[in-house]
Amino acid sequence: MANDDSKLVLVVDDEPRMINFIRMNLELEHFRVTSAENGFEAVRKVREMLPDCVLLDVMMPDMDGFETLKMIRDESTVPVILLTARAEEEDKVKGLNLGADDYVTKPFSPRELVTRVKAVVRRAELPSQVEKAPIRVDDRLQVDFNRREVIVDGAPVKLRPTEWRLLYHLMQNAGWVVPHETLLSKVWGWEYRDETQYLRLYITYLRQKIEKDLNHPQYILTERGTGYRFVDYKKR
Repeated sequence: MANDDSKLVLVVDDEPRMINFIRMNLELEHFRVTSAENGFEAVRKVREMLPDCVLLDVMMPDMDGFETLKMIRDESTVPVILLTARAEEEDKVKGLNLGADDYVTKPFSPRELVTRVKAVVRRAELPSQVEKAPIRVDDRLQVDFNRREVIVDGAPVKLRPTEWRLLYHLMQNAGWVVPHETLLSKVWGWEYRDETQYLRLYITYLRQKIEKDLNHPQYILTERGTGYRFVDYKKR
């Protein structure tokens, strides 16, 4: 049974039966669940209730899941999993590009859904043994994992939870190549170790936020066919 310390999941769907199905399965795993039947109500509840995860149906009347996701991302970095009956690759990429953390296609099994929710909630939390002191990579880039602050050219940059975890594992191994499978397992979870599309997208997101020139990155370097390497700032 869920308690006050349990993670809160917001389920957004215009079908009451789907909401009840998801609620039952999440509560069996000790999550607290609240719901919304449309995008406007979802945005309001994200603002007021600060959920730990949002399950967001794409096919909704008035305002679909993509539009709702845009509004949520304007004010929150809460992990969002899109739920849809459409399995087209372009919809999946569109959702991820808009800021979704994962994508589950209906029909799905309760086990798959719970596994995905646990994974995105876990990714929202940095490892307990984070670097306590701020890290000065160079004059342009400083990172403080303890306070979750990134400063680029003197200005703060906002990272989403998955971006934080990815940056953390890259910087923890600065100077070393981290294989694709290792990053996927560490950041997303072992069940995602073949989802290289996720990794490519989030590497791009990070580079867009911290690199000066995307065509010539100086911090996150690609080791073709192997993985990625963060520049060895400790030797500078």
